Parts: sequence; structure tokens; C-alpha cells
Amino acid sequence: MHEVRIDLRPRIGLTILATSLGFVLVQLDVSIVNIALARIGADLGTPVAGLQWIVDSYALAFAALLLSAGALGDQIGARKGFIVGFAAFVAASLGCGLAPGPIALIVARAFQGIGAALLVPCSLALLNQAAGNDARLRTRAVSLWTASGSVALAVGPIVGGFLVASLGWRSIFLINIPIGMGGIFLTQAFVRESPARHHTFDPAGQLFAIISLLGLVGAIICSEGSGFSPIVWCSLIVAFISGAAFVLVESRVSSPMLPLDFFRQPTFTAATLVGLAVNFTVYGVIFILGLYLQRIRGYSPVMSGLILLPVPIAFLFSNLFAAWIARGTNLRPLMVTGLLVGAAGYWLLNSIDAGSSYLQMLPGFVIMPLGVGLAVPCMTTALLTTVPPARSGIASGVLNSVRQSGGALGVAVYGALLNEKAVAGAQLSFTMSAALLILAAVIAAIGVRQKSASESLVESKTLSSKA
Repeated sequence: MHEVRIDLRPRIGLTILATSLGFVLVQLDVSIVNIALARIGADLGTPVAGLQWIVDSYALAFAALLLSAGALGDQIGARKGFIVGFAAFVAASLGCGLAPGPIALIVARAFQGIGAALLVPCSLALLNQAAGNDARLRTRAVSLWTASGSVALAVGPIVGGFLVASLGWRSIFLINIPIGMGGIFLTQAFVRESPARHHTFDPAGQLFAIISLLGLVGAIICSEGSGFSPIVWCSLIVAFISGAAFVLVESRVSSPMLPLDFFRQPTFTAATLVGLAVNFTVYGVIFILGLYLQRIRGYSPVMSGLILLPVPIAFLFSNLFAAWIARGTNLRPLMVTGLLVGAAGYWLLNSIDAGSSYLQMLPGFVIMPLGVGLAVPCMTTALLTTVPPARSGIASGVLNSVRQSGGALGVAVYGALLNEKAVAGAQLSFTMSAALLILAAVIAAIGVRQKSASESLVESKTLSSKA
């Protein structure tokens, strides 16, 4: 009898396409919304605080539910979880596009975040399953998946600018519907069903995490104009108590959503703090730049998108360069160098005012992402070296959750500064960002162990054999 071989490459290619569409949705809504904020505010009569909630409701839901969503995907099967994530994102995008007011838009954005929290871990699980035991194929698949997200981030401001200018701000949400429906079709038609695996959920930890994040971000946003009013103090107290309860629960449950033993490794702790600082500054600065360019400078959405285009392009270039150079190079010097270069980029931005030319802004728009884009892959690699491969999914989930939380906090803090002092608030935000990245560089220099990516691979295999 002749052996029958089935070529699975077309199916794998379609699996990569389907999962990449999911990541495109997640990343597109990070960058595309900022360009539309000025128009949303004008159309719905929304102050800066409301615009902050429109951005942060997505980031908070994404951050708070990311770890539990991964466990849910394992419980019901990654394919089914991925389709549910797509469906939730599409339905929420329709809700955003039809929202009659800011409250409805904020709620719909939160549901988008829930969909995103399912899409990311389930898409990676499907890629891992499709690649099987082929490590090279897995690497290529994840690289293509990552690149699709980077492209979405890069084109988001341009696409958003043209959509807002030609069809109105609601179109930036409605564009997600055909993308999501295409992803659902591809997943149902070509992606193999994945086996469900039993997972123990941590509902108490999840609840305390949500309350703590909401309380902290709410306190910052509510402090705008009213200072430390009773509601701000109450929110801070609730956030502190919930945060303490979260840590207590995670230290006692058998299957915590946030394994605290990870933080016994100095490298893990340092890399996590670096991720928090990076997203705090990047998300906060992108938020205020979109408003600065349109509200203060009077640029159109299209022109604002074009002005900001060097930022994601420099990020993408630097990410690719970091992936290439880090293979045989010690991670710590690269991370520290990237953070210091990013700080220099922020420092260059703190001189812009209501009359700055594009040439005055351009160096900061290029240097900041070049530095941060160099640091982030090194940060992620360094963090993953501290855990065995079997726990790498949880570890990367923790890092991404912390980074999303940092982004939400950055939008809250910098939005408050912009609302109070306009141009001076923006300048203070850039100065704070430079200081935070310098602090992050110090933390990386002290906390991250000196090793190359190749040494990291050997260590991770050793950790796996001991696990």
C-alpha cells in the first residue's frame, strides 16, 4: 500500500490568516481610536475625562480579564473561545458605532476589551496547535501574527484619519465588523477544533483585580478639576483594599490567576516593572498627542494620522532590529540602551508648544519609538527566561496584563494633566515620561540578569526539566 500524505500547509496558512485577523482587530482599536477622540468629544459633547474612559474602558477590560480569558479558552477549546471572542468584538463594535452617547460608547468599548481578552490567548493557542512539533513553523507563524499586529498599529492612525474625515467617527468602529466576520468564517471553515482542558478558575481574584483597577483609574480621572474630593478618596480606599485582598487571595488559592512565585525572580520583577513604565508612557503620550494635534494645533484627522505615522513605523523597524541583534547579544545592555534612547525621545518632545513645526516634533516621534521598540522584545525575552516553557503562556499573560494596566493608568494621569494645563500639561507629560524611562533603565540595570538570548534558551530548557 502507498502511504497517503496530506499537505496541511494551506490549512496552516489559513489558520495564521484567521488568527492574524483577530490580532489586527485588537491592535487596530488601540491606535485608530486616538485619532477620532477629538471628533467624538465634539459630536457627543464629551469632556477629556469622558474621552479617557472611552480609551480606558477597553484597556481595563482587556487587562483585567486577559488571564482568566486564557483559562476559559482552554476550558471550552481555543477554537470555540476564539470564535466567541470575535463575536463579542463584532457585537461590541456595532454597539460603539451606534452609541447614542458617551456612556453607551464606554460600555461598548468595555465589551470590545472582553472580546480582545479572548482573542489574544486563544489565537496563540491555535497557532501553537497548528504548528504541532515543528518549532521553526511555530516561530514563523507567531512572527507573522506579531507582524500583522504591528502593521495594524502602523496603519491605524492613517485609516482612522481618512475614515473620520470621509464617513465620520462611527466608521472606525463599524470597519471592525467585516474584518471580524471574515475571521469567524475562516476559523469555522479551516481552523481545527482544539481539545478542551480542565482549568480551575479564580473568581475571587478576578473580581478583586477588576475592582482595584477600576477604583485606581476612576480616582485619577475623577480628581481632574475637583482635586481630592470624597469620591476620589473613596475610590482610592476601595482600590487599596481590593488590591490587598487580591494579593491575599492569590497567595492562598491553589490555581491563582497571578502566580506570585514569579516575582521571586528579580529579572521577572524588573521586566514587569519596565513593561508597566513603557506602556504607561506610550499609551498616555499617544492619547494626548491625538488631542494636542487636533484640539490645540487644529490639524484634521487625516493630517494628524500622517504626522503620527513615523511613530509606529519606527516601532516596527526597531522591533525587527531587536529580534535580529538580540540572538547572540546580552539582553540587559540592549534593554537599558533602548530605555535611555526612548527617554531622550520624550525629552525632545517636551519643548513643543502651540506653535511648534512638524520638523520640531519629528525627532521625538522617531527617537522615542526606536528606543522603546528596542527595549520591549529584550524585556519580554528576559522575563520568559525566568519560567519553564510550560508556564511561559501564564508568564506572558501576566506581562501583557500588567502592560495594559499601565497603559490605562497612563491615559488617566496624562489626560488629567492635559485637561488642567493644556500645552503645559502635555509638556509635563513628556518630561514625566522621560523620567519614568530613566527609572526603568535603572531598574533593568539592577534587576535583569546579564545573559544572551541563546543562553536564555538553554536556561529555559533547564527550568523545564526541573519543573
